[in-house]
Amino acid sequence: MATTELIDAIRGRLQAAADPGRAAGAQAYMRSQMPFLGVRVPEVRRIVKEHPPGSIAELRSAVLELWRDSGCREERYAAIELTGLKLAARELGMLAVYEEIIRTGAWWDLVDGVAHRLGGLLQAHRAELTPVLGRWSKDEDFWIRRASITAQLGAKAATDTALLTAVIEANLGDQEFFIRKAIGWALRQYARTDPDWVVAFVQRHRDELSPLSRREALKNLPPG
Repeated sequence: MATTELIDAIRGRLQAAADPGRAAGAQAYMRSQMPFLGVRVPEVRRIVKEHPPGSIAELRSAVLELWRDSGCREERYAAIELTGLKLAARELGMLAVYEEIIRTGAWWDLVDGVAHRLGGLLQAHRAELTPVLGRWSKDEDFWIRRASITAQLGAKAATDTALLTAVIEANLGDQEFFIRKAIGWALRQYARTDPDWVVAFVQRHRDELSPLSRREALKNLPPG
């Protein structure tokens, strides 16, 4: 399927699934200037899977066109869902696409939608991605910094704790809510794999971690 046909098919299905009654509430909840169609994310995901691109080049082109020329937020969700197809898994050439989405999306639903793709790239291309995430942790754009912190959320035992430490420590003094929340989130997730490591990290940085980050990090751990 050509890129234009793919995009037209996705847009047509999204329009057909629109729910105006739900759209207004979704737009208000996300504080979005871009209008919503009212299509639920699982439905967006199903539509994308039913219209797979034929190559990584076509996928990348479709993602960027849907993203850049989107007339509604669900088209941006569809672009993000395209990046989750097997064709794009661990594809290093997608890094620039993820960065564009994070920088121009600049809101948690869009940023978090691709941040975990970075984790897959890290597992497949550790030598290339480790310094990238290190640089991102010090970027002026706090959404890029958030992505560097949350990139390893699903890594479990494969988590690079040295990298996790570095990206968190680079942001300990940040007052931004979304950074503080990301730090706590990353630590809480890793606590499921190595609670002792997380407890030790929190104790070591007790005076530097915000109350929010500390509370989130220890949320599911027994008091001690």
